[in-house]
Amino acid sequence: MVLIMLGAQGTGKGTVAGILNKKTGWPQISTGDIFRKHIAEKTELGVEANKYIASGNLVPDEITIPMVKARLEEEDAKEGAILDGFPRTLAQAQKLDEILAEQNRKVELVINLTTPSEEIITRILNRRVCSNQACKATYNLTMHPSKVEGICDKCGSKLVQREDDSNAESIQRRLDIYEEKTKPLVDFYNNKGVITTQEVSEKINRLGQDVAEEIYEKYIKK
Repeated sequence: MVLIMLGAQGTGKGTVAGILNKKTGWPQISTGDIFRKHIAEKTELGVEANKYIASGNLVPDEITIPMVKARLEEEDAKEGAILDGFPRTLAQAQKLDEILAEQNRKVELVINLTTPSEEIITRILNRRVCSNQACKATYNLTMHPSKVEGICDKCGSKLVQREDDSNAESIQRRLDIYEEKTKPLVDFYNNKGVITTQEVSEKINRLGQDVAEEIYEKYIKK
């Protein structure tokens, strides 16, 4: 099964995808993680991607699409894959359909997460991630802090704040870009009949783990 996580940054896509990854064994394919790896290694691709990411813009398709295609062709993604952060535009969604058709596959489930914008901004400003790329654990200073301040519970590495998570204006710009370019994907996948929209919010006491459990039981478990 090819599964897509939709939703603005800070809605909990990574949390839901991570839980489903553990339950299914399908790889969680995050373009964000791929970009950060290249940026940390200062590859040519990473340098170019960072120019867009640091200013709150989307990385162009000519950089993103070939990386996603190559990742979907890897052995561990043949039984299933969880796409987190791709596609972001209708053009990317259409290209993904072409890539999957070549592999005799298709998108079977799209999980669209929604969260009030004020919650998203606060959540992202308080987000901290493990600096160890092999771990990638995520924490939140208020909702889900590490046991020892600044240290990852899982591997003991230093926790850091992503550059693009430290500025409220940059975060708002990312949300604006989402509204303009990514939200139309909801209609695209609605027309295909493969989407489910789920709210994640402290106000209704429903977080990512709750959504992940419900999705697994209803759509994936056999």
